Amino acid sequence: MKNKALIFLIVVMVAGFSVVSLAGDGAKGEVVTLKWIMVGGGMPDNYSDWQKNINTYLEKKIGVNIDLEIVSWGDWENRRNIIVNSGEYFDILFTDANRYTSEVKLGVFQEITDLVKENASDLYKYIPANYWDAVKVNGGIYSIPTYKDSSMTNYLVWDKVIADKYNIDYNKLTTLDSLTSSLKKIKEGENTAPFVLGKKEGFDFVLSQYDNLGVGLKSLGVRVDDKSRTVVNVLKEEEVLHQLEIFHQWYKDGIINADAPILTQIPDYRIVQIAQGWPSAAKTSWGPKMGTEAVAVQYTEPIVSNRTVRGSLNAIYSGSRYPEKALEFLQLVNLDPYVRDSFYYGLEGDNFVYTDDRKIKKLNHDWNKKVAGYTQGTFFTVSQEAGQKINQWDEVKQLNAEAEGSVLLGFDMDTSNVENELANCLAVYNKYESILLTGAQDPHQLVDTITKELKIAGFEKIMEEAQKQIDEAYNQ
Repeated sequence: MKNKALIFLIVVMVAGFSVVSLAGDGAKGEVVTLKWIMVGGGMPDNYSDWQKNINTYLEKKIGVNIDLEIVSWGDWENRRNIIVNSGEYFDILFTDANRYTSEVKLGVFQEITDLVKENASDLYKYIPANYWDAVKVNGGIYSIPTYKDSSMTNYLVWDKVIADKYNIDYNKLTTLDSLTSSLKKIKEGENTAPFVLGKKEGFDFVLSQYDNLGVGLKSLGVRVDDKSRTVVNVLKEEEVLHQLEIFHQWYKDGIINADAPILTQIPDYRIVQIAQGWPSAAKTSWGPKMGTEAVAVQYTEPIVSNRTVRGSLNAIYSGSRYPEKALEFLQLVNLDPYVRDSFYYGLEGDNFVYTDDRKIKKLNHDWNKKVAGYTQGTFFTVSQEAGQKINQWDEVKQLNAEAEGSVLLGFDMDTSNVENELANCLAVYNKYESILLTGAQDPHQLVDTITKELKIAGFEKIMEEAQKQIDEAYNQ
């Protein structure tokens, strides 16, 4: 890992940017352009007009213009690898729990522990203190957490029209076992797979009840409510294996689409899905995106962990010429209602209009099909849509307040003694993840195979080191 960091540093310096000595934020009165790269459905058709509009506002506010690059879901993995490994210039990059700590260690992001307090002090005070703790790596802050549904609550989301057509009492179906007969009925009646999955959108939620210590290896973890804080091979846990068995049976029965392990981008419309959110998201988000009336039934209790907070982060490039301006900008994205609405809803007059009481009337869903609002900033300054009787953001806040904290909240494993083993184990797990979490193979055989390969790669050494650090941290 040290060699990778050195290579990254050389690439950045050759490109003309110094990791150690950052250029200033421009002369007084100078307008700087910030490059922000994020994931979504690709660039919106009206991006040019939107960019002109928001840049006029940003320029007056803080002397900034913004240049967005929205990478499509299917291209995100490859595009990120190019960005990170080539030293390509950007100012802000969306990241998440799967990549954050490794990218910090590689030297991709700038530490902003002090800078955020100086250049985005209002934002620093606005986001809860334990969320800042959750994004610390070796005691330093390297990203802005997106203060939204930062706890995780999963919901079963149904196309209500189809559910009603087959007389499905979805409110009573709150376990995977209870779903099977209803899903079979839909499969036979509609002659299609009702539970469409993709290689990056498999049943990842089954692993979400385990805190993976910030290392990104999902087969390693401590159950979020395990007071003994015992490190386990998550894939071998009985509750996990049971759910994997159900997925495999669904796959064989055609309830899950046959191309799930290789499908790079799932369709907007799915008859049934499990998604993280809140109750009224069925009306405000899932339904509109699906193009139908949706209903949602809570599937898991809310939890908060490093991983849930790190589900949406924005980090500043270690070679950014304008780190202070980037922080000022991210503060506006989070706390300025007009800026927040512009990123979340699109272009005023084209994608939405404000009502007399300053609520949002959507003119279409074009922007939201391309731009993922969760990647940007807090939900709690997004204006409410007109006609909504319930403020969905209040629901999100309530879930955050009710969420049970992981027993390892704020803890990150120091991987310096197991870097090679971790890299090898990540390669093993990533090789099998899409097959495992889409039900495409028998889970017992597959988990045995994965476990054997993990053992050869050094998994047991990682487990021992993890347990040692946890014991030292919590048993003093």
